[in-house]
Amino acid sequence: MRIRTKLAMLFTAITAAILLLFAVSIYLSYADYREESFYKLLKQQALTKLRLLLNAKVEPDVLKVIYQNAPNARFQEEVAVYDARFRLIYHDDQQGDFVKETPTLLDAIRQQKEFQFEQQGRQVVGFPYKFQGETYLVTAAAYDEVGLSKLENLRITLIVAFMLGLLIVALVSRLVARQLLRPISTVVRQASEITATNLDRRVEEGNGRDELAELAITFNQMLDRLEQSFDAQKQFVSNVSHELRTPLAAIAGELELASNKPRSTSEYQAVISRALRDARRLTHLSNGLLDLAKASYDASEISFRELRLDELLMEARGQLLHQHPEYRITIVFEQEIEDDQLISVRGNAYLLRVAFSNLMENGCKFSPDQHCTVTVKSLSDLCRLSFIDEGIGISDDDLPHVFTAFYRGQNHTYADGNGIGLSLTLRIISLHQGGISVKTDPGQRTIFEVELPHLKTAL
Repeated sequence: MRIRTKLAMLFTAITAAILLLFAVSIYLSYADYREESFYKLLKQQALTKLRLLLNAKVEPDVLKVIYQNAPNARFQEEVAVYDARFRLIYHDDQQGDFVKETPTLLDAIRQQKEFQFEQQGRQVVGFPYKFQGETYLVTAAAYDEVGLSKLENLRITLIVAFMLGLLIVALVSRLVARQLLRPISTVVRQASEITATNLDRRVEEGNGRDELAELAITFNQMLDRLEQSFDAQKQFVSNVSHELRTPLAAIAGELELASNKPRSTSEYQAVISRALRDARRLTHLSNGLLDLAKASYDASEISFRELRLDELLMEARGQLLHQHPEYRITIVFEQEIEDDQLISVRGNAYLLRVAFSNLMENGCKFSPDQHCTVTVKSLSDLCRLSFIDEGIGISDDDLPHVFTAFYRGQNHTYADGNGIGLSLTLRIISLHQGGISVKTDPGQRTIFEVELPHLKTAL
């Protein structure tokens, strides 16, 4: 079922319930009013006859003649008068007596002062009346033809008005629901026209103030992120293709050149050495791309556990020195840390080792003495790791792009690289809710500072 149909049905049902409650309230209120009014009128008519009988001394036979010759005698009140000893004094129609005044009924009238009830559609009232020291017991019964006719007419009118009102509300609510949901239909139509080839298109945001406008704005923001992601993916694929093509072309060229004619052992060794260098470069690039893909996962898809940063630093140092024995890495603790939680974080051991190894390798690679110093400092809410080198620094032009993937600055002539390491490190630190910054003095030193929340922060 469509939302507009649901809204129309819901609005119609709510309105129907309100109208029904309103109609029933009116009908019941009028019914009570008619009944109460007729009881009062019935008593007044009985009192009139009683006064004629007792005060004016009108003969009972005369009153009976008046009653029997009335034009609406069938529905006129039927009055009966008894004395205190339950003896009949007057009755309008004794032969067609509608109310049977039994001693029990007469005694109830004398005790309750006034007695009202309905019998076979007629209303009956009984009450005592004192005159000249005597107590008379009076009953009066009549059928309220006019009142009940008005009540029936009111019931029919309310039913017809309810049905017509319900029909009008159903039609209007459907039109209103269609009008209110028209922006959603517009968004759906425009969104269905957006494909991977025209991600720059956006849906209309309406007045920019209501909930439907917020939905359109949120959808456009999602499209912005998708467009940025597609552009980044295209750029990534383009850069990866270029980076992979270069070493592969170099390896193929070296081997093809060597196979053209017989060469000496030293020449073959030189070709193998150059091909091996390019193969290692390709391996290093492939590993970097795999690590970059892992770091691009959603944090919920990566396993996290409690880790000690000092142990991760030592493991990353050991792995790097195994690959490059010529490097020198010094780890310095700026303070004595007794609480393990002040130097422990929740994270992924593999990714953090990759990040720390990249920063250490950068420090050693761009330092003349191939030395990197790592300082560890625990603060109130985080751990700060500083990776310091006494190298060539970073120029002001390259500094804004230092964490951009595949970007290689002016110092690429000083040492080989593929432009993945620092971008990968930034993603890993971001996954761990941390931050990374760089300070540099061109020609002197570079300091990368990594800040990660320790376990004490979570407590």
